[in-house]
Amino acid sequence: MNIALIAHIAVVVGFTIRLMLRNDLSPPARLAWIIVLILLPVFGTIVYVLFGEVDLGREARAKQRSIHDEVHRAAGGQLMGDPETLTDQISAAFRPVFGYAASINGFHPTTGNQGELMAHAAETRTRMVADIDAATDHVHALYYIWLTDRTGTEMAEALMRAAQRGVTCRVLADGLGSRGLIKSELWRRMDAAGVHLAVALPITRPIRTILTSRLDMRNHRKITVIDGTITYCGSRNTADPEFRPKAKYGPWVDIMLRLTGPVVAQNQLLFASDWMRATGEPPEALARPCPPLPGGFPAQAMGHGPTERRSSTPQLFATALACARERVTISTPYFVPDATVLEALCAAAYRGVTVTLIFPQKNDSWVVAAASHSYYRRLLQAGCIVHEYEPGLLHAKTLVIDGAACLIGSSNIDIRSFDLNFENNILLEDPAIAKAIEARQADYILASRQVTLSDVDAWPYHRRIWNNAVATVGPIL
Repeated sequence: MNIALIAHIAVVVGFTIRLMLRNDLSPPARLAWIIVLILLPVFGTIVYVLFGEVDLGREARAKQRSIHDEVHRAAGGQLMGDPETLTDQISAAFRPVFGYAASINGFHPTTGNQGELMAHAAETRTRMVADIDAATDHVHALYYIWLTDRTGTEMAEALMRAAQRGVTCRVLADGLGSRGLIKSELWRRMDAAGVHLAVALPITRPIRTILTSRLDMRNHRKITVIDGTITYCGSRNTADPEFRPKAKYGPWVDIMLRLTGPVVAQNQLLFASDWMRATGEPPEALARPCPPLPGGFPAQAMGHGPTERRSSTPQLFATALACARERVTISTPYFVPDATVLEALCAAAYRGVTVTLIFPQKNDSWVVAAASHSYYRRLLQAGCIVHEYEPGLLHAKTLVIDGAACLIGSSNIDIRSFDLNFENNILLEDPAIAKAIEARQADYILASRQVTLSDVDAWPYHRRIWNNAVATVGPIL
């Protein structure tokens, strides 16, 4: 037996034992890693060391528990929402999904919220800048990607103007997604103007990050809060639709809600927890109650990440799908579902719900595109309707149930959003908002091509083999 073979066996056996000892892995993910390690032991070992472990370690878990307890203590009961709202204000059909959402962070539905769907990227930028210019107390902004293009620069300049007139401005940018901004003159100008700056999950010490965490574990949230009375939630980063780093996939098509009412405080608390994690600054001054608005609707915020209960997001999607009686329409740019979500989609279609899925026709991730296509046959055979958006990269993450309940935010339907990223979403029940989002989804469909089962049957063998091969390691993508 030669040395190479002995080393191969040692690597496979050693990492297989490690995989078998992990309680956080699903059986498909465990099997996918074993296959990779057997077929590509050197490459697989490197990839596993870099990306295989999700556990942040005891110290990080203890720190997160401390932050969670401190934020909840500072929030008190008023900002967390009222459990009784579930039965008083939420329709019986949707109580399961609102109830499940409350179990993730402890945020319960709040009443008296109002919302407005932004028409397009330019309106989002204009309204957000105007709100910041009107701020009198504080502005908090957290984004995964913040570029130094027109949108990023105008936002930064509005924050600088606010800071110079005495408004407390805090900006939290992800260390990887916003690395260009963090190294830029614009970042230094914000600092000089008095904007409080922090980096979420910095990558300045990559070796330590690899040894204690993962480089690809990111803060994917998109949150802006102004004066504790206005918040924005959706898929848009602080970047132009042309998205210069990946311009060939543009325009990036996003969606954003502007919300007022008590749910703003819950988004504020998510920001507070991330700010405290990055800076250690206590959260007392980072959240305040917002009174209910007349004629408003019930809504609640939720945040998910590797420090929260595992599988919360796929279980949330599955619960939402189980609530549907007539129709559910979903748009997402990245579709690599786990078994929980895939089976829930198929089950909804089999029981007569019209399940419509809208994906981008061209994806900036060829790996995700291939894995996504491998699920088309199952979905179509179950009766789901699949559309592929053609004009650009559809980046909007939306879910509308029976024209009444909506989920909107930063979460994709993929393993990365489920297990690795810190995400934020808002769940609400309001026919007017639902109608507006459904109208936007209809616009996406008009610019899409429907994929049929005959289309999938016509795919050549090599494409089907490739899609299924990539999907085999989908659980670890």
